[in-house]
Amino acid sequence: MIQNSLRKLGVGLLAIALFTGCDAVRNAGNKEKGAVIGATGGAVIGGIIGNNVGDKKNSALGAIIGGVVGGAAGTYIGDRMDRQAEKIEEEIPGAEVTRVGEGINVTFDESSGVYFATNKYNINSKSATTLNKLAGIFNEYPNSLVLVEGHTDNTGSAEYNMGLSQRRASAVTDYLVGQGVSSGRFTTKWYGETQPKYDNSTSEGRAKNRRVEIAIVASEELKEEARRKTQ
Repeated sequence: MIQNSLRKLGVGLLAIALFTGCDAVRNAGNKEKGAVIGATGGAVIGGIIGNNVGDKKNSALGAIIGGVVGGAAGTYIGDRMDRQAEKIEEEIPGAEVTRVGEGINVTFDESSGVYFATNKYNINSKSATTLNKLAGIFNEYPNSLVLVEGHTDNTGSAEYNMGLSQRRASAVTDYLVGQGVSSGRFTTKWYGETQPKYDNSTSEGRAKNRRVEIAIVASEELKEEARRKTQ
């Protein structure tokens, strides 16, 4: 299931709004509550994520929070991201899918669909199967932009790991483009060993840190559609 922690985050923000006496939220239905939270919650969500991540930066989540529209338009976008996230979960059960704000964060590590052999960056058959499914979903939801990030563990030199993460992230982007997803939708970045999510002192933690992360956010076309539909 999509991670419960960030689902609970939305409930927490709603509770804060109710506690502080926000009549607009108190008297609203579920969809309207989402709109009010969307209009005011981006900075709060960003702060909570920042506190939880600590000194381990998470640029994918930062990209999602940075694209928040808010208000009724944000709720409109969120509805569509819900559908896309559910589709990813349904078709790629090994992926770690997190719905946050108005976007989606997807993480693939060695146990969840996109696997690279040691010191390699070619797309193997297992990874290709997963990426084929992901490309199909991206083509089904064309009004979204995709950030692809490469990450490594801390084995080897920092310079080598930076280059390896670049090659792996680029390989994923190139493969998805080769499956018919428009190249103009992609931004590709790489961070080597600088953004660990797990403990690099354990083999399990290192395996999880050797990952590709994807952030999915609304395109300008979807944002404009959302504003137009909710005016």
